[in-house]
Amino acid sequence: MLSYLILGITFAFAAAIQPGPLQSYYISQTLSKGWKYTMPAVFAPLVTDGPIIFAIVFLLSQVPIWFIHALQLIGGCFLFYLAFKAWRAWIQNKTDGDVGISSDQQSLKEAVIINFLSPSPYLGWSLVMGPLLIQGWTESSLNAIILLLSFYCTMIICSGGIILLFSSAKFLGPKVTHLLLGFSVIALAGFGLYQFWQGIKGVLL
Repeated sequence: MLSYLILGITFAFAAAIQPGPLQSYYISQTLSKGWKYTMPAVFAPLVTDGPIIFAIVFLLSQVPIWFIHALQLIGGCFLFYLAFKAWRAWIQNKTDGDVGISSDQQSLKEAVIINFLSPSPYLGWSLVMGPLLIQGWTESSLNAIILLLSFYCTMIICSGGIILLFSSAKFLGPKVTHLLLGFSVIALAGFGLYQFWQGIKGVLL
């Protein structure tokens, strides 16, 4: 049981702090709209991963390559859209005070779309977490539960930590916040370009 606890924490920590589209979204939204608006987005994996786990662990022996390429193309376009929104906030120099409380759930919706269109959870569950979950379940259902709980608790805590960390950037002054927001725009656009290009290469080759 302890080994599955450690495995869940370790893999979730590595996934949470690794630069990627979702992390770039956390940063851009935190800098432009504040941590209160962005915090609900940390629960996106809980919404998206259920169907992914079921599809990969119980229905598929491996992720079809065409499915990955389709996700990359669609996900790349969506990241371009989010980069454009972040760029508009950067141009207008918006801060966290510009967003009303009624729009808090929008961050969760956008994060769910990002995670659902990213190949990472599909590959992660088919290559790493899926086999571990099946192995743990065959040994004891408690092992599988511990693996899932440790993974998602760690993922949520680490993602929340990233949001709070970049939220503190406002204490460094508006110029620093504006500069970091500009970097997040570049990161979102860069990840969008990478995913789109990978999808194009997969389709053409």
